[in-house]
Amino acid sequence: MRLSTLQAGFDRLEDRRKARPQRQTGSLACRFSPPARSMTSPLQRLPQRRAESTMNSSLPFRHLLLALAVVAVWGSNFVVIKLALGQLPPLLFATLRFSLAAVPAVFLLPRPAVSWGNLAAYGLLIGVGQFGVLYVAMNGHISPGLASLVIQVQVFFTIGLAMYFSGERLQRIQWLALLLACGGIAIIIRHTDGSTTLLGLALVLLAAMSWACGNLVARQAGRTNLLAYVVWSSLFAVPVLALLSLQLEGWDAISSGLRAADAHTWLAVGWQAWGNSLFGYAAWAWLLARHPAATITPMALLVPLFGMGSAALWLDERLPAWKLGAAALVLGGLALNLLWPQLRLRLRGLERP
Repeated sequence: MRLSTLQAGFDRLEDRRKARPQRQTGSLACRFSPPARSMTSPLQRLPQRRAESTMNSSLPFRHLLLALAVVAVWGSNFVVIKLALGQLPPLLFATLRFSLAAVPAVFLLPRPAVSWGNLAAYGLLIGVGQFGVLYVAMNGHISPGLASLVIQVQVFFTIGLAMYFSGERLQRIQWLALLLACGGIAIIIRHTDGSTTLLGLALVLLAAMSWACGNLVARQAGRTNLLAYVVWSSLFAVPVLALLSLQLEGWDAISSGLRAADAHTWLAVGWQAWGNSLFGYAAWAWLLARHPAATITPMALLVPLFGMGSAALWLDERLPAWKLGAAALVLGGLALNLLWPQLRLRLRGLERP
């Protein structure tokens, strides 16, 4: 969901490393910025920076509704997954989802100007590593609401990997954000029960790590058409998911799942492919092209709120005090990571005479 917003943050991180190898990063939120630029000189990027500075920072009401629609789709996505898993085995479900995401859109969108290896790596990490593993986890091992919350720690995995490769260090405020999120995960571990198991939690964390690795691969792609990138990379996920489904789930489970699939099941598959992937990525990229990242990306904090809320509303998932406390800690860490740079700049502005 946040692919295009993460790419520029990595370029900024690399620029800072080249200028001052031991300089600390400004904040974890720097990864949530517009799509990454190609490797050009600072003078060559001046016109683009001027253009970005003139982007409209206010969000018109229609654009606000569009942003809310995207995060609502991404949040309610976990309930849709749970409903479809009632008829389809998880790996078969993932196969169908990425098949519909790729076809027929692959015939309508030109291949992005990136290497085949980059497309394959992203497709495998996101299609198999993120969603394939997530579907397996949600097939009786973790509740949809908690899955929508835990998967967001991909932000910290992404930053940790980026810092490992760059040699930069965390600031104290970043450690605080990370500790808050870890505190929320610890509460979830303490309260594992029949609806959420340690295996399910571990699988979702593995899916989050795969998402983070996919973000690094996408960063290497540079500035490109995000929708086409997602569509073409999906082609590489489909055969691997299909082989895994055949090997691990078996033909009997596949055939019975396809026979049991009704109209609601196929609507869920379509929602995953067209709503979550195509509409979500296209609309988010469209908003980021017209507004500063600091205006758009905080909306992503609403994804787990929509996820937990929709699970409580449609699946009667309970929201006890411990679950709300865990959500508050994880979301607090994410919010501190994302919003602290803007708050710090405003505080500095107030301190100036």
